Amino acid sequence: MASWHTIEGSPNPLGVSFIPEEDAFNFTLYSRNATKVKLLLFREGVYETPTSTFDFNPLVHKSQRVWHCRLKRSDMGGATYYGFQVHGCADELSLLCNVDPQKLLLDPYAREVFFPPNFSRSAASRPGTNIGKAPLGYIMLPPYEFDWQGDRMAPHEHDLVIYEMHVRGFTRSPSAGIANEKAGTFAGVVEKIPFLKELGITAVELMPIQQFDPHAGDYWGYLPLNFFSPHKSYAADQSPSGAVVEFKTMVRELHKAGIEVLLDVAFSHTTEEGMIGPTYHLKGIDPSTYYLIQNDPEDPYLNFSGTGNTLRTDHPAVQRMIMDSLRYWVKEMHVDGFRFDLASIFTRRSDGSVGEAPIFSDIATDPDLAQVRLIAEPWDAQGLYQLGRSFPGSTWLQWNSGFRDDVRRFVRGDEGQVAALMQRLYGSDNLFPDDLLHAYHPYQSINYVTSHDGFTLYDLVSYNKKHNMANGHQNQDGFTVNYSWNCGWEGDEAVPEAVLRLRRQQAKNLFLLLMLANGTPMFVAGDEFLQTQGGNNNPYNQDNPTTWLNWDRMGLMQEHFAFAKRAIAFRKRHPSLGRSRFWRDDVKWYGPNGPVDFSAASHTLAYFLSGAALGDKDLYVLVNAFWESIEFKLMEPGPWYRVADTSLPSPHDFLDEQEKEEVKTASYTLQARAVAVLVRDTAQPASSYSI
Repeated sequence: MASWHTIEGSPNPLGVSFIPEEDAFNFTLYSRNATKVKLLLFREGVYETPTSTFDFNPLVHKSQRVWHCRLKRSDMGGATYYGFQVHGCADELSLLCNVDPQKLLLDPYAREVFFPPNFSRSAASRPGTNIGKAPLGYIMLPPYEFDWQGDRMAPHEHDLVIYEMHVRGFTRSPSAGIANEKAGTFAGVVEKIPFLKELGITAVELMPIQQFDPHAGDYWGYLPLNFFSPHKSYAADQSPSGAVVEFKTMVRELHKAGIEVLLDVAFSHTTEEGMIGPTYHLKGIDPSTYYLIQNDPEDPYLNFSGTGNTLRTDHPAVQRMIMDSLRYWVKEMHVDGFRFDLASIFTRRSDGSVGEAPIFSDIATDPDLAQVRLIAEPWDAQGLYQLGRSFPGSTWLQWNSGFRDDVRRFVRGDEGQVAALMQRLYGSDNLFPDDLLHAYHPYQSINYVTSHDGFTLYDLVSYNKKHNMANGHQNQDGFTVNYSWNCGWEGDEAVPEAVLRLRRQQAKNLFLLLMLANGTPMFVAGDEFLQTQGGNNNPYNQDNPTTWLNWDRMGLMQEHFAFAKRAIAFRKRHPSLGRSRFWRDDVKWYGPNGPVDFSAASHTLAYFLSGAALGDKDLYVLVNAFWESIEFKLMEPGPWYRVADTSLPSPHDFLDEQEKEEVKTASYTLQARAVAVLVRDTAQPASSYSI
């Protein structure tokens, strides 16, 4: 006699799975409020008419809130793709019971998504059928066992330097020198691994690579369609399983190069937007389970993401989906961590208020996620700001926008910024306190000056106004973007040479301070050779040369590239900079002639950092954001040797430590708007305890 599961299907796992001993596929779908569910199967090349269908009998094919069935492969007519139709609604909120039973819905757990030739977002946004135009899940036999070649990635500590990268933009430009079929793909990233090793970064943080809607005008990828599948167009191999295998290959090869792989994930919302958005899956399957809603027929979807909807992350089914997704990417795809977009949305309750979020404890206690690197963007799009100890993920790393703003303001010459710069260089202990109650670590602060969201490093020192494309025209509305300064000349046309020199020096100042601060440094791809977006600070929809890395800048800005490499190498070589603990008594703060000058008009700061506790050299850092040169008295005995001075021309701006130049006087004259780094040997023994 056949087992119950053979006849009825199994409610676990969710999605589609192959049962080899039965040569059958098991299909499951969670829906609390559906009254009828139909499975539709399609063959390759025939997308308008299903090969076969299966109507779930709730008295046979439903367990609690999961609909399930099992089909023999021989009974499926050679089907390659599948989708669902969901009828009716048992929802107590009648305003969301008008789901369209004609809509063909994508399985939220699909491991790879297929877009038929006539795929249409607009068809999913209007009433009626979208069969033949809807995204479909693949029905695939388990792929061959991927050869991970013993893959194992040891996480970095003091030498962690994060490189935020857009997979397509990284190699899409012809200037990347990548074969056309690999340009803008996971395979293209593999081709550029020698460059990443030369640069010296130790982790890539990939902007969203989970499948998003190719018709949404969403170049960045922050409108996710599916949380389990890699974005199909990021694969050179378009065959079934091709994207999965290509992604795994990229991860394996990056790991061989000693580079961690972190994924930027958006579990805060989906591409379905609000009432006028498309119905691809969750809106048609179970809207009140998956989304935060309110009793307003005109506007039922609460919008804390800025994109029209918000996932209901306090619901067990949504929590399970998120946890299953995280485990999949860790166990099956070998990623090393995640950066959570708008992570504060996890704390939104079903009514939109803010409260405890059980998903944080779920993640913390899951053995598969115990060693995974977790990074939060600790705010949402509606003003909830939880940076530091107010964020409930107490062990998570967090994007520190305070570091970004304070370092930018100091370097451009704003008044009253000395104390703020000290706080950021020290590790932002005001946000991540290391007192008895909290015991935070400075590395939890993700220090950054630039990211995908805003100006590039070059544009930060070249534009006062945003120059964003709006309806094909430049939008110059006078808006000063996050403490940028154009060094006296707006844009890149006919720039005087003196302004260009100052821009290059300011870019070095910002990059070097990032590498000299306690915490975890991150910068956006292209900053190492001063990539420009022409002053566009929000190119979320620009899939064109505006956002594609222009590798010709490597030649144009080779001096900055050399400086960036040396700054990264210097940080990695000196563990006293990035510590598990704050610098505490190992740091002494000075002004040009003694104590720190905290007056509003002060633009200078120096600090001495003892490296003895870690068997490291001692460092003396001088910072001058004033528009005239300043003589700094060296408050610690020498001999001191100059390693870096951003006011000097390349290669003297950053010397190899074997070529360092001795400072033979008791003071150092630092030119206007410059940063200098001095080193000395220490004869003190190293402690066995790393601080």
